[in-house]
Amino acid sequence: MLRRNRDALRMPAQEGKTPPIVSLIAGGVAGGVEATATYPFEFAKTRVQLRTQSSASTSKNPFLVVSQVFRNEGARALYKGCSTLVVGSIAKDGVRFLSFDVIKKAFADPETGVMSPLRNLIAGMCTGVVASTFAVTPSERIKTALIDDARDAKRFRSSFHTVRIIYQEHGFLGMYHGYAGTTLKQAGATAFRMGTYNILKDFERSRDIEQSTITNFVNGAVAGIVTTYATQPFDVVKTRSQGAKGASTVDAFRSVLADDGVKGFWRD
Repeated sequence: MLRRNRDALRMPAQEGKTPPIVSLIAGGVAGGVEATATYPFEFAKTRVQLRTQSSASTSKNPFLVVSQVFRNEGARALYKGCSTLVVGSIAKDGVRFLSFDVIKKAFADPETGVMSPLRNLIAGMCTGVVASTFAVTPSERIKTALIDDARDAKRFRSSFHTVRIIYQEHGFLGMYHGYAGTTLKQAGATAFRMGTYNILKDFERSRDIEQSTITNFVNGAVAGIVTTYATQPFDVVKTRSQGAKGASTVDAFRSVLADDGVKGFWRD
């Protein structure tokens, strides 16, 4: 009787639990909406990071880039490559969702099943590597090539056409130009974000600072800013590698130094 009553008490909690597949779909939709809403600035950032053409100058201010493209090419041009980013974002969430539990189990303590902060950090970085390999690098390659091509040559008619041309000219590995930069950015983002956040939390505990919604928001914001600046060089090299013609990571690195010096690695 008592056990039946305990089971009855548990049932509402179980019924109220969101199924993992629902969380995955909801996260994918939310990511797609976010990517679409903010894409003009992603487009501008990519154009700023690409190598300036000799025949045309590109403003280093993303807001001016958005304004110029809107005036000269229309609003539709600001969404060149957007569908690829949305699909890539959903695929990335799916890969992370499927791979994290497997990776987490591999790094968990074999006796207790508990993950230490360091093991959790390494598991997150490994998940970033897997996501880069199966989703992020190919989608970023297509998106960047479309944005670069639209500046001048205009050879690529769609995402599928871009894939076909890249495959014809560079083979399968052509889809993985910029893999090193993309992977370092994905793995580094996890490390810097979690590392910064934990350092802030430890500092606040040592100073008896009360934890609140505002404190957590500030911690997250600071961690996000640190992560962005720390991984920006990887993002710039990745973008240079993934232009319409493609380039090796070494060539992309050298081109950034040649064009702008060290400060060029922090182009928005």
